[in-house]
Amino acid sequence: MFPDAGPDDPTVTAMRARELGRKSVVVGDRVSLVGDTSGAPGALARIVRIAERRSVLRRTAEDDATTAEGRLERVVVANADQLVIVSALADPPPRTGFIDRCLVAAYDADIEPLLCLTKADLAGPEAVLGYYTELELPYVLIRPDSDLAALRALLAGRVSVLVGHSGVGKSTLVNRLVPEADRAVGTVSAIGRGRHTSTSAVALRLPPQAESDGDPGWIIDTPGVRSFGLAHVSAESLLHGFPDLVEATVDCPANCQHTAEEADCALDAWVAAGKADPRRLASYRRLLASRSGEGDPREPERNPGDPLAGS
Repeated sequence: MFPDAGPDDPTVTAMRARELGRKSVVVGDRVSLVGDTSGAPGALARIVRIAERRSVLRRTAEDDATTAEGRLERVVVANADQLVIVSALADPPPRTGFIDRCLVAAYDADIEPLLCLTKADLAGPEAVLGYYTELELPYVLIRPDSDLAALRALLAGRVSVLVGHSGVGKSTLVNRLVPEADRAVGTVSAIGRGRHTSTSAVALRLPPQAESDGDPGWIIDTPGVRSFGLAHVSAESLLHGFPDLVEATVDCPANCQHTAEEADCALDAWVAAGKADPRRLASYRRLLASRSGEGDPREPERNPGDPLAGS
């Protein structure tokens, strides 16, 4: 990908050179090319070098590092500045468990998160925003007829990767941002799951805006996912996805695992004192448990008392 490329620069077709060996090239990589870079029909260049990545967003199929799926680490995108977590407010309902996973992955990759709440014409954002009130998480609300100026301003000058469950309107949003993208759009089934309409990650340059002569930025659309495994994230780094809980751990005993079985874990008293939402602690401990192979991150966890719960 060429973040410095202009809108009139040619699209170059290139293949990985043999001397790169097994080193993979992913969307977002900065590369060096040799050969025909004219972009003419039939022209072919070679990728001979992959620049050092300044950020890497990863996921695993499962959380449990003791399984083959959990150990299989996938690089989602390289060199992203921002992770745009796309979640519908209804049809399908929001799943804060999944959003929590994405936040952990963003903080682990050292990229900034942005919450993009779609279908705001069907439901209000109060429940979701209330859950994240202590994080001061930046967000945008999207309706079918809404002006995307606020979102474009947050995307400008950055490489942003969009992730979200199938059916949340991510492909529709991409088509609105980049009309020529023509990303496939599906429907949500009766059980609240969308079809996987995007089948591969693709980088798209945002069109320039008349009111600004700055860099409009790039977006990377990814296939819809039903899980965001975190086996590659250490237990210590997992806590960084819950900054509203970090301060409480100062009072934890040495080597505290922060599980519900830890009698002296300070997290329980922190929540009891009203300093954090108990649902946040429950979500954190679910992720801790899934690292040990308890539970299945591929299926949403539902708490009948909390319509937002789930992975």
